[in-house]
Amino acid sequence: MRILRNYILRECITPFFLSLGVLTCIFLLGNLVQLANLVINKGVSLWTIAKIFILYVPVLLGYTLPIACLIGVIIAFSRLSSDNEIMAIRANGIHLHKILFPLAVVGIILSLFCILLNERVIPYAHQKQRTLLSNLGAENPTALLEAGVFINSFNGQTLFIHKIDGYKLSNVAIYQPQENGPTRTIIAKRGEFTMVPGKREIKLKLMQGTADQPDLKNGNSFYKINFDNYFITLDLSNRKQLMGKKPKSMSLKELKEEITKEEQLLIDVTDLKTEYWRKITWSFSPFVFILIGFPIAVITNKREKSANVLFAVICAVVYYLLSMGCEAISAQRLADPEWVMWVPNVTGLITAGFLNFKCVS
Repeated sequence: MRILRNYILRECITPFFLSLGVLTCIFLLGNLVQLANLVINKGVSLWTIAKIFILYVPVLLGYTLPIACLIGVIIAFSRLSSDNEIMAIRANGIHLHKILFPLAVVGIILSLFCILLNERVIPYAHQKQRTLLSNLGAENPTALLEAGVFINSFNGQTLFIHKIDGYKLSNVAIYQPQENGPTRTIIAKRGEFTMVPGKREIKLKLMQGTADQPDLKNGNSFYKINFDNYFITLDLSNRKQLMGKKPKSMSLKELKEEITKEEQLLIDVTDLKTEYWRKITWSFSPFVFILIGFPIAVITNKREKSANVLFAVICAVVYYLLSMGCEAISAQRLADPEWVMWVPNVTGLITAGFLNFKCVS
């Protein structure tokens, strides 16, 4: 039995690592275009981008490792089943649950590894990445200018730029919240920007637009002026280098401490609890995926490998969509995160139990 167990595990190892490498590369390529733009168009150093790129790897492992488990098991057992090796195992009086047991043990080990990943590695990588991006903006403010998104990186101002072509801007909107009054708005059809040498500032020259000017008689109101040219400075000099941690950058221990602290202050902690239980439940997804993958491969023994891989990806997508749906329900305060975040795993285990019963009976 030990020989058979080692043979089964060896069959699963190669497709597992191959799937893990391919999936991680695919996800990384999705971020490569944006990072390449920082190097080519923003003048960011290649070494800084390389560090940010490397930090994506552990973050992505939280997604790709469970899917690789599912694909690896399905590919391995699809091959064994199509070559009638599963039938030969049964003919020798070996019950299939004896094959499933070592796979379940591997699933538990990988789940424990994922707990460590979500507890230590991913929060560190996520926070380190945010810090690098923040410092990148302080060193090279033009790297923060991005078309089509709201930019909140500059002190006291929010920007929206429709299009950026080199140093030229199109359809610029700047919002400046006031402490005691409405938000001031500046809108321009065109603009240009230049760096201020030796300073963490950007000089904007706005053209053909309107700007709100405070009414000296009534500080709570503005009057609009039209301008042909308008100059404004975007300042990063007071930007904090060390940022507070977001929930995704916190370990389980830090989340638990933050939940306890904010509950004492009567602050809503639903978002923190949702992230806490998401980290835990997603850590057990390798175990769930392995239990699902085994019967799928045995039952669908006549399928092509590519079809089985597609089927595995569909199963993973359904699991993650269900998990995100539960996360949204929890975030909307419609259910307690302590139990609703377990719904994908419980659903997966029930499905796995049914399929395995059908498979081994």
